[in-house]
Amino acid sequence: MAGAAPQGASAGSDIYRGNGPRLLLPVWLWVGIFLVAPVLIMAVYSVLTKEFRGGVIWDFTLAAYDQFFLDRGLFGDEPPRIEWTYIGIFWRSIWQAGLATVLCLLIGFPTAWFIATRPARVRSVWLFLITIPYWVNLLIRTVSMKFLIRDTGPLNEFLLWAGIIDTPLALVNTNFAVQLGLFYSYLPFMVLPIYAAVERYDFSLSEAAADLYADSWTTLRLIILPVVKPGIVAGCILVFVPSLGAFLAPELLGGAKTFMIGSLIEEQFKGAAGNWPFGAAASMILLSIVMAVLLLHARAQTKGDRT
Repeated sequence: MAGAAPQGASAGSDIYRGNGPRLLLPVWLWVGIFLVAPVLIMAVYSVLTKEFRGGVIWDFTLAAYDQFFLDRGLFGDEPPRIEWTYIGIFWRSIWQAGLATVLCLLIGFPTAWFIATRPARVRSVWLFLITIPYWVNLLIRTVSMKFLIRDTGPLNEFLLWAGIIDTPLALVNTNFAVQLGLFYSYLPFMVLPIYAAVERYDFSLSEAAADLYADSWTTLRLIILPVVKPGIVAGCILVFVPSLGAFLAPELLGGAKTFMIGSLIEEQFKGAAGNWPFGAAASMILLSIVMAVLLLHARAQTKGDRT
């Protein structure tokens, strides 16, 4: 019959045949304008010269990267030494992000398992409770956290009333406060991917392991974790990457001793005395670290698919 679709293809699929590039044009425009273009602008600014009153001079140089890694003295005429200040800030950011990821995993995995093993009619209720905090802006939630843990906040007042402590705990402007803010902000990012993986898990595998006299730890280590590993890896990436560049938690809950890379970058673009090329260079270094993490994950995933 004339005009009939070929065997194995639907008539509707003919509409899209050969029109893929045009259909993807809005997506490519969106990605190009709001993702690629800002990154390119930041890359260009990172190799420009700082203007004394703020802004940049269109004179290309690698001075911003040199400033990040090397200390050449106040006037730049001393022998170069490793600049540990900025490297230390980056290391603190990586450590805080890694710890937040581990804590979210330790709490998020049991939480996701609990939700996925509830009756179907109540799972949506538990997921609703997990996502409720995201109905409120992150800034408001972080300020609320600071109010909760401050010296005269509800937490200290309750502990004093209960007789657990004699003096208020100094929690604000500490690494603990920053870590608490990161954990609170990104825990759902760990729970939801793991929940999606556990929900697809075939629980008959656990029953078969129990029939073969495998204990709970062996079942978890050899059967459950390998099956739900994609959800765990996705959750770890979704927590680690935003935690690494977090700004609000270090700024509002931390202090000078908890300075992280997000705060460092923000400082460089603030006011007339800001160093835009240095801030852009720090942003590109942060982006390089994030890209390295994602590429390592993609490479490991490719190897796993081949095996």
